[in-house]
Amino acid sequence: MNYQNLAKKSVADLQTLLAEKREALRELRFKVAANQLKQNHLIRVTRTEIAHLMTRLSELKNKEV
Repeated sequence: MNYQNLAKKSVADLQTLLAEKREALRELRFKVAANQLKQNHLIRVTRTEIAHLMTRLSELKNKEV
């Protein structure tokens, strides 16, 4: 997901997407612990997406104030 695509989304959409990505990260970590995950780079990608979402949410929050 591009950061530019996040600019078009509402706060509610961003929050639901953030919750989904955090759940996906939790599942990836469980798979790594059980040696079931072969693509370890997915953890880094998911963490980056979470960071983008949190950054966009904080920008919107600061813009309101």
